[in-house]
Amino acid sequence: MKLIIGNKRYSSWSLRPWLLLKQAGIPFREKLVWIHLPGTVAEIRRYSPGGKVPALIDGRVRVWESLAICEYVAEKYPHKGLWPKDPVARAEARSVCNEMHAGFQGLRSNLPCHFINRYRGFRVPAEARPDIERIREIWTGARRRWGKGGPFLYGGFSVADAMYAPVVFRYLAYGVKLDPVSAGYARTIETLPAMREWLSQAARETRRIAAYERPELLP
Repeated sequence: MKLIIGNKRYSSWSLRPWLLLKQAGIPFREKLVWIHLPGTVAEIRRYSPGGKVPALIDGRVRVWESLAICEYVAEKYPHKGLWPKDPVARAEARSVCNEMHAGFQGLRSNLPCHFINRYRGFRVPAEARPDIERIREIWTGARRRWGKGGPFLYGGFSVADAMYAPVVFRYLAYGVKLDPVSAGYARTIETLPAMREWLSQAARETRRIAAYERPELLP
């Protein structure tokens, strides 16, 4: 399989299937396409009709959009257990994944994803606070109901963790204060070996996109 991704410094959508594949130990090749350049859309359309990253090429199969890729991978490798076994937990996990895919615009707009920078003195805008509260409900609720089987939202690592992993780094970048349960979950994601690999590669990127950078908030 071949995964088409964008800049590791910024691309939250690219991280999601990348992390799922890495965490599950599924071999794949990756191709990075620099985003926000004049030829970016044309380059991505060689792999994805939507002209956006990520996209997955698996022989004759082409899948685009992060959640669709994760669903495809989970279906192709059912023995990896990438959805919870319990049908109630699985239904909830699918619901919160779709909630992430379709919503949280206040968070996205006001706290652009950045995997490397750590800002000081940022005040969370009012538009983002309901999203942060809702994500707290999702994380603490899932951990309370299903977390006995492991450190992830539904015990073992699942698509839900891949979908919410970028939120951890939004929180870290902007210094969002977390309750103890959410903070513990964030540490679990932050310290994954696969996540450390992504961060190491992101830190080595030299290309910058001004819209994603907040130099006035850097310490």
